[in-house]
Amino acid sequence: MMILLQPTYFSPIIQYVAIAKSQQITFEVEDNFQKQTYRSRCYISTSAGKLPLNVPIQHLKGFKQKTKDIKIDYKDGWNKLHLKTLETAYSSSPFFEFYIDDLLPIFKNKYDFLLDFNLKTFEFIMDALQHKLPYSITKEYQTNIEYTDLRNLALAKTTTTFELEKYTQVFNENHDFLSNLSILDLLFMEGPNTLNYLESQKITF
Repeated sequence: MMILLQPTYFSPIIQYVAIAKSQQITFEVEDNFQKQTYRSRCYISTSAGKLPLNVPIQHLKGFKQKTKDIKIDYKDGWNKLHLKTLETAYSSSPFFEFYIDDLLPIFKNKYDFLLDFNLKTFEFIMDALQHKLPYSITKEYQTNIEYTDLRNLALAKTTTTFELEKYTQVFNENHDFLSNLSILDLLFMEGPNTLNYLESQKITF
């Protein structure tokens, strides 16, 4: 299966389920940037429940911008806050210490463009999964789709629900299972078993 995806920030688990079931990935980068999507947001589990982590972007008022042209705004130090929040939420998870050293450079290096940052998070996850898969980016906006079009998986607000199997989460005693969080939640809990989990999901696209 060849799939067409949006590059997103430590993508939701369902996006990696699709990746695990595919043979080739193409990332759409010629579309107009939309707010309220996983392009600049991910969700994690905390003691208080589901928490969004948002990457601030530089807005040009009155202009539509392509995804590939969106720049990150670092003035409030969001990267340090996100890292601290992840440490607070997952330091007690089984595999946090296993991955944190490789994760640190993503938050310490400053990327001008959101696209470059999101692709770096994708490469980190694929390395962690030890799953090599070719990917490319679009040269023009895709209308005559030759792939399985999964760009809608980037929508943070959608009525579509996916029945993902439950796995142990850090704060199970505090609240019910939170489905389709950032892939980081699954990785920190399942470690080397993450790819097996993704491949085992009985979801068709």
